[in-house]
Amino acid sequence: MFPPALAMDQCWYHGNITRSKAEDLLSKVGKDGSFLVRASESISSAYALCVLFRNCVYTYRILPNKENKLIVQASEGVPVKYFDNLDELIEFYKKENMGLVWHLRYPVQREEEEAADEPEDDADPLPTPPILPPRPFLVALPASEMKEVSPLNENSKVAEVSKLSLSETLLQRLQSQDTSSVSEEHLKLIQDYLRVHITSDFEMVQMGSSSLPQLKKLLTVLCKGLFSEASRTLPSLESIQKVFDQQLPPGIHQRSQLLGEASPVNVVLKLNQLISLLSSAEEKVKTLLIEGPDSTHRRSLIPPVTFEVKADSLGISQKIHLKVDVELGKLIIKKAKDGPEDKFYNHKKILQLIKSQKFPNKLVIVLETEREKTQRKEYVFADSKKREGFCQLLQQMKNKHSEQPEPDMITIFIGTWNMGAAPSPKKITSWFLSKGQGKTRDDSADYIPHDIYVIGTQEDPQGEKEWLEVLRQSLQEITSISFKMIAIHTLWNIRIVVLAKPEHENRISHICTDNVKTGIANTLGNKGAVGVSFMFNGTSLGFVNSHLTSGSEKKHRRNQNYMNILRFLTLGDKKLSPFNITHRFTHLFWLGDLNYRVELPTSEAENIIQRIKQQQYPELLSFDQLLMEKKDQKVFLQFEEEEITFAPTYRFERNTREKYAYTKQKATGMKFNLPSWCDRVLWKSYPMVHVVCQSYGCTSDIMTSDHSPVFATFEVGVTSQFVSKNDSKYTEFQGQIEFLSCCATLKTKSQTKFYIEFHSSCLESFVKSQEGENEDGNEGELVVKFIETLPKLTPIISDPEYLLDQHILISIKSSDSDESYGEGCIALRIEATESLVPFHTVLTHHGERTGVFQGEIKLQTSQGKQREKLYDFVKIERDETAGQKPKGISSLDLTKEWEQSIRKSKSTHLMAKEAAAVARFRGNASSPPDAQGKDDMLRSTPTDISNPNYMGVVSFSQQLSAPGQLKQSPSSDQPSAFWTYDQQPKENVPVMGHRESTSTSSSQSPLSPKPSIQPTTNRSSGPRSQEHVPADMGKSVAEPLLQEEIQQKPEMFDNPLYGAMSSKGKVASKKEQDYTPILRKEHQVIPNHGALLTKPQDADSSKSSNKQPSPPFLIPTPRFRSYTCSSQSEEKTISEKAQGKQKPTASLENPAPLKKPVKPSRSEVGPSSQGQFSKPPLPTKSRAVLDMQTTKGRDYRESSDLPHQGKHRTEEGTVGRTATP
Repeated sequence: MFPPALAMDQCWYHGNITRSKAEDLLSKVGKDGSFLVRASESISSAYALCVLFRNCVYTYRILPNKENKLIVQASEGVPVKYFDNLDELIEFYKKENMGLVWHLRYPVQREEEEAADEPEDDADPLPTPPILPPRPFLVALPASEMKEVSPLNENSKVAEVSKLSLSETLLQRLQSQDTSSVSEEHLKLIQDYLRVHITSDFEMVQMGSSSLPQLKKLLTVLCKGLFSEASRTLPSLESIQKVFDQQLPPGIHQRSQLLGEASPVNVVLKLNQLISLLSSAEEKVKTLLIEGPDSTHRRSLIPPVTFEVKADSLGISQKIHLKVDVELGKLIIKKAKDGPEDKFYNHKKILQLIKSQKFPNKLVIVLETEREKTQRKEYVFADSKKREGFCQLLQQMKNKHSEQPEPDMITIFIGTWNMGAAPSPKKITSWFLSKGQGKTRDDSADYIPHDIYVIGTQEDPQGEKEWLEVLRQSLQEITSISFKMIAIHTLWNIRIVVLAKPEHENRISHICTDNVKTGIANTLGNKGAVGVSFMFNGTSLGFVNSHLTSGSEKKHRRNQNYMNILRFLTLGDKKLSPFNITHRFTHLFWLGDLNYRVELPTSEAENIIQRIKQQQYPELLSFDQLLMEKKDQKVFLQFEEEEITFAPTYRFERNTREKYAYTKQKATGMKFNLPSWCDRVLWKSYPMVHVVCQSYGCTSDIMTSDHSPVFATFEVGVTSQFVSKNDSKYTEFQGQIEFLSCCATLKTKSQTKFYIEFHSSCLESFVKSQEGENEDGNEGELVVKFIETLPKLTPIISDPEYLLDQHILISIKSSDSDESYGEGCIALRIEATESLVPFHTVLTHHGERTGVFQGEIKLQTSQGKQREKLYDFVKIERDETAGQKPKGISSLDLTKEWEQSIRKSKSTHLMAKEAAAVARFRGNASSPPDAQGKDDMLRSTPTDISNPNYMGVVSFSQQLSAPGQLKQSPSSDQPSAFWTYDQQPKENVPVMGHRESTSTSSSQSPLSPKPSIQPTTNRSSGPRSQEHVPADMGKSVAEPLLQEEIQQKPEMFDNPLYGAMSSKGKVASKKEQDYTPILRKEHQVIPNHGALLTKPQDADSSKSSNKQPSPPFLIPTPRFRSYTCSSQSEEKTISEKAQGKQKPTASLENPAPLKKPVKPSRSEVGPSSQGQFSKPPLPTKSRAVLDMQTTKGRDYRESSDLPHQGKHRTEEGTVGRTATP
């Protein structure tokens, strides 16, 4: 239902603005009785009347009844009255004492919208569909026959004549044909339709409907015999296919046939299946006769690959050759490449691959020897890319020979390319092989096909069928597999295609596609997004390809495009209606030409070109609009992006990658398009799931467009359709999920009651809680406590193999309008069942951060444990070579030594906790900026390009709940400016006597990057962690923790993407921890550290987040990312230390008591307990921090340390980002 035109013209009607935006507008006016009307977020045909009174916003839902009369819905006090339209309703409630909290007095004006999109002026003209005016049906008739027909708009009689003329004309056409081969029954049906029923369809078309019900009935009857015959023939052809198909593994059963009537849609589906089977049958039989029946379980053969490595034997380094035969499942060790086999191990004997953190090309292989003993063999590869290729081949071997019927890990290729309205070249295989610039794959992995390929294009001039054929042929060329099309969806020139291995066809279900237009007036599809979602066994996957508004100056319009796509793109499970697409999928990937630019003056164009040639990408990325907007939490909240190590992908001269065409002469003057990273791939996954970005870069040899294609590949964990294999006495046990002492802090000025909805695939249906108790928080915040009101959740399956992989989605809803005020996600991967475990999750709504939800969770499962997954095969070694800071070194000396160590290394990815501690401490201990050199000032500029998704957002509002559950991280109030990045001088330090190999060929263009180092480990290596509620340590505990942090010398480590580096700092061994008490005493007083923690940001930091920096370039350091998203805490060691000092308790009481509101003005309320959150203790260096202190953090799958109540990180990010409310 749309509001009457009169209402739309009223200044108080704001359409589809969000609830939070409505509150902001009312707060700006600040007068009692200020009001506006917006569309309801919970019911599509309803409205919401928002009224401001005493600085609180009251929301009344306006509902239509069956007669389309409007009524204000309220629990009490508002008399029942019906209104014909919104204007009448508003006029009525302008009178006093009509039941609202205050009568309507001041209408809030609509904000002026940003100028609508103009047609692209930075690209060649695109062939766009013309906008056709409404026209009569008869326009399509031949000119010779139009004489009989009069225009429809003269009078009703003429309209009747025109309809009759249409029937007569079509009947004459039928009579002129040879219908001797048409059965009498069918001929009579066609004549009846043309004579009588076409009139009904014509009226439907004139009313704007796209449905033709009478034609559908006719076709259903005509195709009835065809449909039944096709249904009878199809199983026979499928049986033949399965006999000769080399893709389907044993045990794949025939798909169920479509049931239902012979509707045109079902007939087309049947015929398409028949065509596909008939066209492929001959090729399949021919292939089998050539290759033989022994290869029926696979067609994509991976040839053996040999790696030259070095191994130490009795202190002497010698060359060894490792040959990986994926098909035979063997690892062969030889002294000479072409020599005889010295020893071989089959796939069952290869137990573990352990990557070194410190050396990006070192690998330990754990092998099983005689008598079930294990042996560790250590090898050094030529470079990190070779090591990654070796690990991927062994993973492929394990997967191919696995005894598990279903995979628990797959790889996904994501590609995005703005084709510039030009057809693609004949050869685009480099794109799918991840070859070019940036983080690329090693040649040894070329033969490993990905499980799913997702290709997004913009300004695509080709038809769907033509483009699909190009893609399938390219993949066939490099993989020898005929990939199956899962989905294809197009909006004008924006297209997304999903292809999958044939063996996965039966694992993919619930396919959904949709699109959103964000072009001119949000009605044209020249800009917008297309999306595809589906289930892969038990895991939900979503993919969005978007083309956002162009123009360097239109970043706010791009932000709005993003928000509109979030709100209105409908994908995934329709039952998850309170949640947008960012919460509906286990893994969500967002790709496309996002059009965010490098925000520098046009006069800097040549300077930018020079920096690109010198590969000074971090300097340019500090001006990247997307990273800056992400840092300010305006777009892509909680999304992650791999580090960018490739040149800007736009705007090149076509047919070359040697030159950027950054100027274009227009009638209005010179148009500038500075080189920018317009084409991007981001992702967001549930907490505690496995996701690793293996490559991220762009091609160098596809040059038909002014954009370069971008690729990204991912290793993601998936779950199976679960069937319990445990003993029946265990499976009969009824599990339970219990939430205790929960508290939601909401960013709102609404005055209403709130309840919680719990959604999960492990529940039969969603569960609704009772209302919580409201308490005022800080200004603009409301604290809702759910002490004894939350229901116990009963999962459908209690087996831990299933339940520990599940997630609970929560939505905090208002009782008056049933609108969601924030949504979050909580992982059930809890090792210590039967005990209370604190959790903490950030709440978001429509892409904005709206608060936090925290409390304790208790999980009860049946007996048993999870089996080891395929992604557990590769782990990370903790390099704990001890190094202890000598006694007597002052904090200032420590800071100087830290800075010297930074300058000697090429680049570093610091843990967020250590970066925060050093940044804050440096503010007290280091010399003023004027005492530093120019380079030092550049290095110390707080610039952040990292993703907020990994930043720990935890406040110390609670007491320690259980041993090992302390979470130390900056509070949510802490500004991101605290995180300091130091750019390192570029130098390649050899590792183990070898330099890293290049990721870009020396034959590439001057604009191509210089040799860059491939990552040793994937920064998102392991499961994403989940935020846990920290215990309330109090100031007495926070200060010693800060002091202890200062004592720990930060360890430098290698950045595999740029090369190895020297490291002065060493991790303290366990023995050396004994010195901790002495070291604490040496530094009992740190100058004003408490005051420093309470400041929102220091003077220098505040500038970087609020204004655009100007040259010289700010220099961010590449991020360290260990897991991909929200985290459930790591500090077991710290909490064990604190255990003796702090008595555990499950209380959620805040340090300061809260007053119960009696509807006063928020300005009258005293400071709440939320204000205490601004003083978190600085993080101490725990065992988990030491474990993760490298480019790939410690894996949660460590055999010695599985996740439990105290081992998970927070949900908001790693280095450099603190989520601000």
